[in-house]
Amino acid sequence: MQLDFFPSRTLTLYLAKMFALRIIAMLAVLVLVLMSLDLLSTSGKILGAPGNGQAQLWTYVTLRVPQVIARFLPYSVLLATIISLVTLNQNSEVVAMKAAGLSAHQVLAPLLLTAAVVSLVSFAFNERVVTRSTATLKAWEANDFGPVPQDSGIKSNVYLVDGDNILAASSIAGTGAATQMNAVTWYKRDKGGILSEQIRASKAVYAAPGWELQDATRFDVETADTTTVDRIVVAPGLTPEQIELDSIDADAQSFWKLSQSIEDFEAAGRRTAELRGKWWHKISGPLSAFLMPLLGAVAAFGLARSGQLFVRAIIGMGLGFAYFVVDNAALAMGNFGGYPPLLAAWAPFFLFLLIGETVLIRTEE
Repeated sequence: MQLDFFPSRTLTLYLAKMFALRIIAMLAVLVLVLMSLDLLSTSGKILGAPGNGQAQLWTYVTLRVPQVIARFLPYSVLLATIISLVTLNQNSEVVAMKAAGLSAHQVLAPLLLTAAVVSLVSFAFNERVVTRSTATLKAWEANDFGPVPQDSGIKSNVYLVDGDNILAASSIAGTGAATQMNAVTWYKRDKGGILSEQIRASKAVYAAPGWELQDATRFDVETADTTTVDRIVVAPGLTPEQIELDSIDADAQSFWKLSQSIEDFEAAGRRTAELRGKWWHKISGPLSAFLMPLLGAVAAFGLARSGQLFVRAIIGMGLGFAYFVVDNAALAMGNFGGYPPLLAAWAPFFLFLLIGETVLIRTEE
């Protein structure tokens, strides 16, 4: 295996430019198709809110597109890899490069370099754009697509535990004693964990201690009676400081801000395995784009020159999609405590890096 990975500047620029253009084209197609499907399922809810119209649909698109780009950019790199390598194979350009003395690694080097740049751009894009749009979009969805809230720390779909009881809120805004919850539900459970009472209210404010629910509706599970109460205080053990810790959304925080949140959790003696796994995945996730040319290389070089180009393309695509399946499964196992956070985030990456490199060396080098 030769170690001079870029013996020709002209060839490097040719392959890198071709690959980059195909990545952009595939990403544009995926974003257009997926956003169209997303709007079909969401536009009814958006337009159902009072005062919403076409402007709010475009607002939703601007908030949703960064999430779609971040999620499907690695898929775009995979599809661009398959298309580029199949085209090179069909036009006998791979044969010409091999006849000129280039190894398989030298042929792939420009693609890997381009994919590495894409990974860096993806990480920066996630940090600067995706986290902010995610926080704003979740807060807007929690507000039933009402007036778009400013990016001011609004948290959505929060579940808080007070002993055996649970306090759920669709959104939380404010800090300290000024914290306010919206669309609140209080689940009171007995010592056996069985639900005994449920109270719903439109909002809750801090009562020092506890949280005051106004104009609430109480449902008694044992008697199946429903009553209305003007004022009731629940969750005396929950403080605003605890809520700020419990309501951390790793997807809506940048890498550095999440690092501080993890330190705060550890200082409070809280479990940080799930947050730590997502923290590591903020690095390993964008790096998945770097793997795609290696996993899709079978489309260019083949297995023992079988001549079945379509089958080899399917194999390359299957390897790429298998990585995403294993990556999501490992991250889920890490969230449940089955894997250590570091292993959950990085094991799929290095596993498929070794698989791709092994296939490439055994078949071409």
